[in-house]
Amino acid sequence: MSIEVQNISKNFGTFQALDDLSLKIPSGQLTALLGPSGSGKTTLLRIIAGLEQADRGQVLFDDAEATRMHARERGVGFVFQHYALFRHMTVFDNVAFGLTVQPRRQRRPKEEIRKRVMHLLELVQLDNLAGRYPSQLSGGQRQRVALARALAVEPRVLLLDEPFGALDAKVRQELRRWLRRLHDEIQVTSVFVTHDQEEAMEVADQVVVMNRGRIEQVGPPQAVWDQPANPFVFNFLGNVNLFHGRLKGEEGQPGTVFLTPSALQADAERKVLAFVRPYELEVDRQRVSSDDIEARVHFIHGTGALIRVELEGIQNRERIEAELTRERAGELALQKDERVYLRPRNVRVFVEDYQI
Repeated sequence: MSIEVQNISKNFGTFQALDDLSLKIPSGQLTALLGPSGSGKTTLLRIIAGLEQADRGQVLFDDAEATRMHARERGVGFVFQHYALFRHMTVFDNVAFGLTVQPRRQRRPKEEIRKRVMHLLELVQLDNLAGRYPSQLSGGQRQRVALARALAVEPRVLLLDEPFGALDAKVRQELRRWLRRLHDEIQVTSVFVTHDQEEAMEVADQVVVMNRGRIEQVGPPQAVWDQPANPFVFNFLGNVNLFHGRLKGEEGQPGTVFLTPSALQADAERKVLAFVRPYELEVDRQRVSSDDIEARVHFIHGTGALIRVELEGIQNRERIEAELTRERAGELALQKDERVYLRPRNVRVFVEDYQI
């Protein structure tokens, strides 16, 4: 089922949570609402679910008006961050709950409910724990029970609000990969809220980057990563080096990253923001070009497959971060306070003023 929100606005007192927002969510896709706290992600999710009413705008399910439809009528499954399981019920009974409380004329026979619940528990790999209580499960297992419960009533849409936010990093990583595999199997239109960029990029078919109640960019994860629409998106998606400056003719003024005017395509005297990701900086002991950025090694983080090097620009004392492969780091054998030269392999420049 496709979802569309048209010109949605929502205020909480004087705070504008959503500002004339429009979005299309294709049928069968897994869409991530990504953004910092306060960007409006959860408010939008709750409006889609029918748990909040917008001040203005429309919600459409398969092109049919759903704006004033009650949450019970929307056919939505909702998974919260903190599980919301019934502590006095077993895993089986938690998953079966939505099926057992349906109106009598809609309720399935007990044997059919049992088969449905056990099938879902097999899907979430918990069929051997059907008789346990939530207190006897790990955090990751509880979240899988919550997901199975949401799927039990065969929702047309699955909505997840920071589903892995309460879990530790390793469990989060395991569960998000498991969620992706599960989604590929059940193919229900799904929307999940996250502030974790890596999570959104790894799991989603479509990423919606939000900021201050508006949408900054929508697209497949790789497209959003490779072609960020503006400085906010670039700055939000992982670590970046940001350089401020101006351009005048063919020469950079103090603070400018030295790039060719053809690459910048900027008007003279315009302020520019230049972004370089840490892994796109080459580090060398020798100056190769007059465009090289001179810097001093401040700190070296030597764990993992990539070696992270913190540097300080000699000219403007800006903080710069570079990432080197372990092999390249071994060749250089950098030392603290050593002077080096940096060359960006790929630079994205924005010439318009933009608040990030």
